[in-house]
Amino acid sequence: MSQIFESIKSKWNNYFSSEEQVSDEDDTSQDIGISYSTVLDLIGNTPIIELKSLSEATGCTILAKCEFLNPGGSVKDRIAKSIIEQGETSGKLKPGYTVIEATAGSTGIALALVCGIKGYKLNLFIPDNVSEEKSSLLEAMGAKISVIPIVPLSDPDNFMHRAHKECIIHDDYFYADQFNNKANFDAHYYGTGPEIWKQTDHTVDGIVMAAGTGGTISGISTYLKEQNPNLRVALIDPPGSGLYNLVMNGTMYDEQDHMYVQPLEPRNVYEGIGINRQLEFISKSPIDVAYQGTDLEGVEMAQYLLENEGLFVGGSSALNCVGAVKLAREMEPGTTIVTVLCDGGHRYQSKLFNKNWLSEHDLLPTATDLSFIN
Repeated sequence: MSQIFESIKSKWNNYFSSEEQVSDEDDTSQDIGISYSTVLDLIGNTPIIELKSLSEATGCTILAKCEFLNPGGSVKDRIAKSIIEQGETSGKLKPGYTVIEATAGSTGIALALVCGIKGYKLNLFIPDNVSEEKSSLLEAMGAKISVIPIVPLSDPDNFMHRAHKECIIHDDYFYADQFNNKANFDAHYYGTGPEIWKQTDHTVDGIVMAAGTGGTISGISTYLKEQNPNLRVALIDPPGSGLYNLVMNGTMYDEQDHMYVQPLEPRNVYEGIGINRQLEFISKSPIDVAYQGTDLEGVEMAQYLLENEGLFVGGSSALNCVGAVKLAREMEPGTTIVTVLCDGGHRYQSKLFNKNWLSEHDLLPTATDLSFIN
């Protein structure tokens, strides 16, 4: 036994005394052990991946910015951090204050993350079509939520108006106001946009995404258009939203469509995108073209990405990829198109990936290729 031990010991010593031994200076694993002060330091600098199945089907290189890899699970982490930190810098948000916001869920989750770390209370007003997964997570993260029935924006009981009223009557409340707060735009103009430009080696021919507040598409497109004036910027709009008509025809909706558009606000598949009012972020965005997407296209794409790319993403991410295919079909082969994967699919399992729910709404996916995209 002692001879065996000595033999093993000798081989072990020879291994570490060999000339091929890696020194501490050469050990690249030293770079991995970076420590961060808080999880907020991990927001941003998300990777970009190629969606090869979409690239092969269209002849363009279709890339996706993986925003679902932010610590809070969505692209909204960027604006939550930006809004809170700019509020602190300006003096409008002070220790002990309560943060208020109207949100369809993801911004609320991001704010809960930021406020929890920084020590602020958070009150959220959310529409009643928000998924059960999102509302449960918000409560688990310590946010106080008020679920408001969906009514048109013209109604004083709209969830956005309810949030604003709270700030008016309380001096120690800070209104995040994602729809109008320039910190939303800044997060993408100074963050996401430059990241995309660097990650693509300064080669972006087109970008496409849906809009909720408009901050993401506005910030990214403004920055990238300054780098490449020939960049083609496209909006993909869900059912019930008036942004498609605004971009293509210069008006939110035709008078004859007014009664048609308003009742469609309580959408089933998509949360947090599409709107029926003028937004400053959208009006200042250099958008060249808009497409309309359907519920079925988003459902089919979500399943397609899961099966062909191994990506488990939500409805807005899926719709963005639908938009990428539509844009690619209009551009020259070989061009590079970028879109955004906003968040993951785990927040929508009770709907988007629930066969019973999909069957009830006649939305079961059946496609095996991209022929489902009109």
